Formats: sequence, structure tokens, C-alpha cells
Amino acid sequence: MSTASVSFRPGAVLADLLPASRVRDIALVVGGAALTGVAAQIAVPVPGSPVPVTGQTFAALLVGTAFGARRGFLALGLYALLGAAGMPWFAGGTSGASGASFGYVLGMLLAATLVGALARRGADRSVLRTAGTMVLGSAVIYAVGVPYLMGATGMSLSAAVAAGLTPFLIGDALKAALAMGALPAAWKLAGRRG
Repeated sequence: MSTASVSFRPGAVLADLLPASRVRDIALVVGGAALTGVAAQIAVPVPGSPVPVTGQTFAALLVGTAFGARRGFLALGLYALLGAAGMPWFAGGTSGASGASFGYVLGMLLAATLVGALARRGADRSVLRTAGTMVLGSAVIYAVGVPYLMGATGMSLSAAVAAGLTPFLIGDALKAALAMGALPAAWKLAGRRG
């Protein structure tokens, strides 16, 4: 499922297919933050964990991949700053930087930047490369979220992994599968219209 026939300039991400303007970039950043906030409201509690399963990780990775590193960073940065300042759009309508799951929000900020940089190198144009991109993005989220969870709760590393990583792996695989279908398909569709 290659899209090598798509003749867009090298280094483009999906958002670059829209007419370039400062208004476009501002709308994308605000819209990406809002999408992440809305997706965070899809929250399912995990027994024994202070961290729920949410749609926010999928939104953060999708925003980063579709918008590129800079706009992805700005969108997730806006999301994190407003949520830390009291806007109730973290998981389940919470806010603030003191919660046990805030480390995952910080991880999403870094992950959106990473997957955006990879997308600029074509990592979202085939199923296999998109899968690798989503796995790397998820790994970054956990690399920040699990240690933060340990610090916020006093859990040991094994307890934090059991509560803040293991229960989420199947859901992350499903989210990656969605992205693996959606992103390359979007490029293919854009190529047919371009």
C-alpha cells in the first residue's frame, strides 16, 4: 500500500495540503488542542490504576503526524498549558499539573513532536512505516508518563508499569491499527485529487 505516486513536495505533512497562511496554522493549533481535549473525555477507568484509557493519546499522535512537528508541538503545548491552568479538558474533565496522569500529557507533547518530524520524512505514507511511527510515539508517552506516575504516587517501577503501561497495550495496538489505515489512505486520496 505505497503512495509513492503522490507528487507532493518532499517534507510535506497532511496539513500542508491546505492553503498556507498564518490563519491556517493558528486554526490547526487551536483545533488540535481542542480535538485532544474532546478525545480525553472518552475515558474508561482501569481497575487498580489512577490512569484511565482515553482517546487523547490517539488524538495527540494523529495531530502530530498530520500537522508536523512544530504545529503538533504547539497544539499539544496549548492543550497542556490550558489544562494545567485549570481548563477541565484532561481525562474525564480534570485539570491541573498535579495529577498522577499529567506525565502522560507531557509525554504526548514530546510524542506529537517526534511523530510530526517522522511524518515530514514520509513515515505516515505506508502502513508499516505508520505502525512504526505510532509505536515510537506511544513509547515516548510511556517513557515520560510511567516515571511521572511513580513520582506522583510513590509506586515502585514494577507497580507503575503494571498500573500505567500494561493495561493500555491492547488499546494502543488498536489505535495504531486505526492510524495505519487512516493516514496512508488520506495520502492516497489526496494523491488522486492532486
